[in-house]
Amino acid sequence: MTALKLSTLHAPLSTRVSVPGSKSHTNRALLVSALAEGKTTLKNALFSDDSQYFAQALTNLGFELGLNPDEKTMTVHGLGGDIPAKSADLFIGNAGTAARFLTAMLTLGQGKYRLDGNERMRQRPIGDLVVALQGLGAKVERRSKQLAVSSQQSELHSLCPPLTISAKGLVGGKTAIRGDVSSQYLSAILMVAPYAQGPVEIIVEGPLHSKPYIDLTLSVMADFGVEVFRDGYEHFSIQPQKYQTPCNYVIESDASAASYFFAAPVICGGWVEVKNISKNSRQGDIRFLELLEKMGCIVIEMDDAIRVNAPDILRGIEVDMRDISDTFMTLAAIAPFANSPTTIRGIASSRVKETDRIFATATELRRLGVTVDEYPDGLTIYPCEHLQPAQIHTYDDHRIAMSFALIGLRVPGIEILDPGCVAKTFPNYFEVLGELK
Repeated sequence: MTALKLSTLHAPLSTRVSVPGSKSHTNRALLVSALAEGKTTLKNALFSDDSQYFAQALTNLGFELGLNPDEKTMTVHGLGGDIPAKSADLFIGNAGTAARFLTAMLTLGQGKYRLDGNERMRQRPIGDLVVALQGLGAKVERRSKQLAVSSQQSELHSLCPPLTISAKGLVGGKTAIRGDVSSQYLSAILMVAPYAQGPVEIIVEGPLHSKPYIDLTLSVMADFGVEVFRDGYEHFSIQPQKYQTPCNYVIESDASAASYFFAAPVICGGWVEVKNISKNSRQGDIRFLELLEKMGCIVIEMDDAIRVNAPDILRGIEVDMRDISDTFMTLAAIAPFANSPTTIRGIASSRVKETDRIFATATELRRLGVTVDEYPDGLTIYPCEHLQPAQIHTYDDHRIAMSFALIGLRVPGIEILDPGCVAKTFPNYFEVLGELK
């Protein structure tokens, strides 16, 4: 396994950086563009492992795509809800959004489609999405064994890829879905629902995690001309209709990726500006800035950027991060430098992401000499005056690698194992990090 040794910085920061387009926005736009009628050009699109797995899957399904990484554009020729291929084997690595979105999309087709991923993807549950799709008339199989609605619920809810979708179009009707495992399940059904044969009604059971991602889904659907009727986050209804292509569609810069650079001056002092992002971003993770303000940072919105100034004193906080859980590891990386403990709760769903992120974060902080209390849904991280050198295990998880690399900007002797895992969402992350000054 390769290792990257971080270079410490010896002066406060004063720099501007750019981050890639949003993964969440790109993958939603890819799906909706493919279902729309006509050509859509996505600008500032993210080119990473996750988005390219999704794009390759669409190509394998018979859609015409034009990809230009240099110009950060993706051109998608939508077919009005039709899926050209009647059979396809799709491999999506460990791309969670691709797995969930494609599973729902494939139910609109006419044929048999097989979807598989890497070893970790085969451990990531998708059963609640399958149950909800079955409620709308979909047929899903695991290998050669069909999973009927009458199957034992424990078997269904623990279902992971590989899957086979035997598609004859999505009938529609009323279905229910749990909200406490992944909001991507609800997003997936919402985006394909306009192409069901009849109206679709979705009831969310239990608390819904990551609500801002549902807001993003609904806003993308609205951008393409589809209206969803809703009662809060508990009840959604969609009538049969078609997406309208906007021709050119701009992807926001990634707020999750921006969080690492917002956090850098907290560790190193000084200030960092992240270009082409706004507090009005439709991505929920922009709210990470609110946490930094509570810890003592000064956040300034500029014409084309957001600047974060380091605090005079970094305060620990207690926070529920269920709606912005992808940034909890960024907060965990700066927490040891605070003057009081930081407690993060509400992130139980992070245990079924690219890795068990709560366990991984606690383990690697302890490797650095930090005291950590671990809970089923979170962590308490205590201040640590003298972090020790260590090789950081990344668990093939891009966010573990990117978060813990921040500590290496201040603490000598930090090495990141398997640094290439950041290609999942931010292929040139370490190049950008190395340009901080």
